[in-house]
Amino acid sequence: MDYRIALNFEDGATRFIDCKPAESVLDAAYRHKINLPMDCSDGVCGTCKCRCEEGEYDLGDDYVEDALSKDEAAERMVLTCQMRPSSDCVLAVPVPSSACKVKPAEHAGTVSLVEGISNSTFLLGVTLDDVSALHFLPGQYVSLNVPGTSQSRAYSFSTAPGSKEARFLIRNVPGGLMSGWLSREAAIGQRMSFVGPNGSFFLRPVERPILMLAGGTGLAPLLSMLEVLADRGCTQPIHLIYGVTTDGDLVETARIESLAERLPTFSWAGCVAEEASNHPLKGYVTQHLSDAHLNGGDSDIYLCGPPPMVEAVRIFLRDKGVTPAHFHYEKFTPSETVVA
Repeated sequence: MDYRIALNFEDGATRFIDCKPAESVLDAAYRHKINLPMDCSDGVCGTCKCRCEEGEYDLGDDYVEDALSKDEAAERMVLTCQMRPSSDCVLAVPVPSSACKVKPAEHAGTVSLVEGISNSTFLLGVTLDDVSALHFLPGQYVSLNVPGTSQSRAYSFSTAPGSKEARFLIRNVPGGLMSGWLSREAAIGQRMSFVGPNGSFFLRPVERPILMLAGGTGLAPLLSMLEVLADRGCTQPIHLIYGVTTDGDLVETARIESLAERLPTFSWAGCVAEEASNHPLKGYVTQHLSDAHLNGGDSDIYLCGPPPMVEAVRIFLRDKGVTPAHFHYEKFTPSETVVA
């Protein structure tokens, strides 16, 4: 049985390789024509050092401590020349993908859904040509080419890995290139291509309560994560606070409710910032963050939203004196995604 290894590079690009039983990750990467950093390949130099963020493995005893100390090994640092996986794994590679001669992964499909689900949001579905060729971590994004142009825009999957139809929540930006195409030209059956996946904002192993915070179309990557958690099952509490500007901006609520039915430990609340809103919860996400949600810092926070929202949450946590166990966030502007 081969194991699937996700190599997440410093620049956010992610590539997946299959590693055979008893094969080192370094050898598997070379077999896939990915030149991970290395000098000796004997566990002596430490050049191939990475961090294993998820999965099980064996390092053996054939490396020297100067290359990988006991403290580093305890923190899940690994030498890819010695690492032999015993499960699927995610590795953080501390160099950009270009340094490893990694070519961008290109994919294509056919537009199967174009719907304006609110004045501010489009729902785009693309049926993939080859679903087996596209692997991504829940929460990651791709760069969608705008048909008829040479330009692309970054959007997160709202669907789980392995779905035949990839879906995206796309903000309707007045004068925006993608928005203009979606509102005037997009049609079922059109061809689309994209490059990816990318991003270090993705679901990690669940070891404590999870707090998810979404602003507008920042809901998309969190939906992808929730789909995976619903499929796997999860015993830890998961709470989502979904903030928007107007009542009409609240989208995919039926889907969120469906996820809550599939995932008993999941709860959620929506809030609307506009003062004239008829929604029961008004204000910003930070106004609805309780001490129970923060769990004294023993929680993992996933936050995706526009930069002002990300900064507001950071300041809120600072002022509360709460440092979460892990704080993963992604902030976006209308035409680009910036990952932290």
